[in-house]
Amino acid sequence: MKYIYDLHKVMLKQSLLLVYEGEFNQEITKSVLAMAERNMDSFGEQRKVKTKVFNVMVESLQNIVKHSESYQEEIYGKNNAIFSLAKTDDHYFVLSGNPLYTGEVEKLKTRLEEINLMDTNQLKEEYKRIIKSKPRGELSPKGGAGLGFIDMSRKSGNKIHFDFEKINDELSFFSLRMTISRNL
Repeated sequence: MKYIYDLHKVMLKQSLLLVYEGEFNQEITKSVLAMAERNMDSFGEQRKVKTKVFNVMVESLQNIVKHSESYQEEIYGKNNAIFSLAKTDDHYFVLSGNPLYTGEVEKLKTRLEEINLMDTNQLKEEYKRIIKSKPRGELSPKGGAGLGFIDMSRKSGNKIHFDFEKINDELSFFSLRMTISRNL
């Protein structure tokens, strides 16, 4: 029972408003978004800030749903991922993590580093370039057009913080943190 109290203290210390760990699907995503919205409403958060946080959350959650593989349970469990929302006096933090195949790490790392090197105008141009280069309705094999990380960077106004931890020979754990200022 002490574990629950210890967990509560950690959440308070880390300013965690919401944490969900487990299988992600569209219904769970809707519930997580609704809880986060109620939390921000209870703080009387500015509409503009709420919109930015909500947009980043949607992209992050869609990334988990679209890109988390349904791994065999003996490898890592079924579609296990984590999502959390934290708040300080000055910022919100959208944090997520999910397994991915180790073979995908270098490509994703390179793309995230490219995005982090772009300024606001370059992000806008890259967004337009991708939109124009995709025939109408064409999606990647995983269901996206490749815009999610660009959109998160644009909407948050900040760089993407990320890391990869090797789980085993087949899988790595992708961690993502996006920061959104409360002072707009």
